[in-house]
Amino acid sequence: MMRHSLRPVFAAVIFFIAAQTTFAQTPRTVLLQDLTWTELRDQIQAGKTTIIIPIGATEQSGPDVALGKHNARVAWLSQRIAEGLGNALVAPVIAYVPEGSYAPPTSHMRFPGTITIPDDVFEKMLESAANSFAVHGFRNIVFLGDHGGYQKDIQHVVAHLNKSWAGSATRAFVPPEYYAASSDGYAQILRQHGFRDDEIGTHAGLADTSLQLAVAPQMVRLDRLRTSSKLGAADGVYGGDPRRSSAELGRLGIDAIVSRTVDALKKDTAGR
Repeated sequence: MMRHSLRPVFAAVIFFIAAQTTFAQTPRTVLLQDLTWTELRDQIQAGKTTIIIPIGATEQSGPDVALGKHNARVAWLSQRIAEGLGNALVAPVIAYVPEGSYAPPTSHMRFPGTITIPDDVFEKMLESAANSFAVHGFRNIVFLGDHGGYQKDIQHVVAHLNKSWAGSATRAFVPPEYYAASSDGYAQILRQHGFRDDEIGTHAGLADTSLQLAVAPQMVRLDRLRTSSKLGAADGVYGGDPRRSSAELGRLGIDAIVSRTVDALKKDTAGR
């Protein structure tokens, strides 16, 4: 009787030990925000010395794509790129970026939900984040910007950081392959599949919407998109027609963005 009565106790103890062991393990993630500071310290010491700073935007993308398009996309792509590199982690997404004036409203600011900040504030924020990571032991600070409007700002920040870090082991990078693959490079892929420029578009058109369907389909109002009339600039869609967008087309672009960016960063950071 005693032997049988102890079985539930032994089972509970074993379960408790197993649970404690599971909870004590470092999570298998490349996301910095999911790590504790001691887990992060240990990973840096073990060789994860590249940090990716994803930069999105909070802006209108037509009536059928959610305002956080760039944030979701750059988060998803940065994770894939970090996994491909093998020695990288991903910082939280920067979601507030320059989007034009609010007095009077210009560009995307004419549509509700778009958030803008001044260019100098944006640049200072990027520099502060990069210097924070340099203090903690990261050697390669990589900026991935998903939106075209602030690419020159990032380039200016990278040049300034590398000048200030001269003589140190830390460097900043903004691989041109990332944005090139998601814009002109992806447009070329779509042309090879028979789509015209007036369908591909530059903002919220077929290219933009297909990429979103590949990474975050819940952010696209696909049923309404399929049945709507052709949208234009007054609707927030610039130079394209998103009605034939698909996740299958989007995956062509996603694969190109990830592979080209990983290859470029491996070359840029080789031996570092």
